[in-house]
Amino acid sequence: MAEPVFSTKTLTFLRALTRHNDREWFKAHKADYESHVKAPLLELLARLEPDLHAFAPEYVAHPKVSLFRIYRDTRFSANKAPLKTNAAAHFPHREILKRGGGFYMEVTPQRVFMGGGVYMPEPADLLRIRERIAGDHQRFTRLIRAKAFTGVVGEMRGTQLSRVPRGFRADHPAADLLRYKQFLAAREFPPEFAYDPGFYPELLRVFRATAPLLRFLNEAMLG
Repeated sequence: MAEPVFSTKTLTFLRALTRHNDREWFKAHKADYESHVKAPLLELLARLEPDLHAFAPEYVAHPKVSLFRIYRDTRFSANKAPLKTNAAAHFPHREILKRGGGFYMEVTPQRVFMGGGVYMPEPADLLRIRERIAGDHQRFTRLIRAKAFTGVVGEMRGTQLSRVPRGFRADHPAADLLRYKQFLAAREFPPEFAYDPGFYPELLRVFRATAPLLRFLNEAMLG
């Protein structure tokens, strides 16, 4: 087993931040954030970069790209809490950083989440994905039903339309897949899994299982 990435102090800080989500409290406890949240995230990226490159070299694991700012953008949100209460990172495709599919992990006071996919595709990208599924549905079906996928992350997740979208046959062999608006694969664990020695090996296992789905989706968006 690998050395734990996070610690009990990571969850202690995130739980305290959830109770005291204001800038003054954070300013007084910023050193704890740097030590118990940001530093482990940076360590995770350094450890993950060569491992991710081994099976998914087209994805980025770099602090300037992968780490999220602790401060929330509240301009257009009813929730005015200024700070994010998770430790999170994402690993996007280097050619379509902002709109493509990627890997994602987060630690919160409620859970550990790890996986990947396409969460909110732009309309044009969603159409490209659906067209690729329609034209290559046998390949897509094989990869999301393969034991290497389902044995790790289960079934593909995502919100769906109630009927096949306009422009596609209602009796298409992949009609059930064309209704998806999101294409996600993930595993969730109790928050304490963040400091379990099995955390990092499981993260690699989930990312490796998710990589074929991401590759299909990003190929569609890249055209």
